[in-house]
Amino acid sequence: MVRKPTKEDKFSFGLWTVGWNAVDPFGTGTREVLDPWVYTSKLAELGAWGITFHDNDVFPFDATDAERDERVGKVKKAADDAGLTIEMVTTNTFTHPVFKDGGLTNSDRSIRRFGLRKILRNVDLAASLGATTFVMWGGREGMEYDSSKDLNAAFDRYKEGLDTVADYIKSQGYDLKIGLEPKPNEPRGDIFLPTVGHALALIAELDNGDVVGLNPEVGHEQMANLNYTHAIAQALNAGKLFHIDLNAQSGLKYDQDKAFGHGDLSSAFFTVDLIEHGFPNGGPRYDGPRHFDYKPSRTEGIEGVWESATANMEMYLMLAEKAKAFREDPVTQELMKKAGVFELAEPTIAEGETVEDLLADRASYEDFDADAAAAREYHFVELYHNAMRHLIG
Repeated sequence: MVRKPTKEDKFSFGLWTVGWNAVDPFGTGTREVLDPWVYTSKLAELGAWGITFHDNDVFPFDATDAERDERVGKVKKAADDAGLTIEMVTTNTFTHPVFKDGGLTNSDRSIRRFGLRKILRNVDLAASLGATTFVMWGGREGMEYDSSKDLNAAFDRYKEGLDTVADYIKSQGYDLKIGLEPKPNEPRGDIFLPTVGHALALIAELDNGDVVGLNPEVGHEQMANLNYTHAIAQALNAGKLFHIDLNAQSGLKYDQDKAFGHGDLSSAFFTVDLIEHGFPNGGPRYDGPRHFDYKPSRTEGIEGVWESATANMEMYLMLAEKAKAFREDPVTQELMKKAGVFELAEPTIAEGETVEDLLADRASYEDFDADAAAAREYHFVELYHNAMRHLIG
């Protein structure tokens, strides 16, 4: 029997997830749309700890200031009444036609300036609600035709926009960090910053990159045929894993946004193992929200929305229990030793050793028996299979 989720699990949901009424490029919505504060209250009943939202998940693009304040106030009250944390707020720069060529990299300078103003306005909103992360997904920052942009200028404008937002956050003294969300394609044919690696490279060039990190999403990395666990591991290694988006993807398709674990189950297992238990040799840990960015399938009604939201949390808890048993299994520990998992933490060049010392060490080359070393067995398959024993045994 899987235990019920509690606030201590730090499960959070975007209001755009349960609030999606299943409209897609080939069909209209299949279920009614509820007010955002209704979704907020129901998520709390299911055991969620927090919520997140884009500005226009709560109020329309053309809302007046009074309408904006009223609707945000209702969501805030619903969250407060239910004991929910508003842990992340973001800005929609992809739905309205004005952003059809992007917000920060649009060829039209006036639109870039409008986009920046919209983003900065909602940075203020995020800070006022106590959010600690401001996710920026550049879904329209990209192209379909390689002739359409000066790519050098496009990346300069992207860096300029991010630096402007980051500098504003710092100048206002906000306890807020930016989480870039990479994605390879859809809705643009090719989106700028398609993977975690691309985003890390650009962050390293920012003047204010200290407050800019990553919000990697399972499906987005897997759409590029990449390993999500590796992606969050590299972000952790760089000190840049600020937030995560959990869902599922079944291969190289459109962005499916399935419930977590409903795609590559073994990958989901190792993702939870890393999040919950960290690296085998220690190192940086992720202690932020376990955030679900999924969409209830188009076949579901309102009952299915709540069932699917529960499925995300239940799957995570089941995988966490199995990952704990895997880590604590003496067989696992012995296989890790045989595989060299702990040995890998030893530096190749010893502390205080120089390159000259390495070159003078005959055992490292001249007297090294490559054939004997090549005979080593690593037991990688058996170690992995032991994880599968715990996962499905």
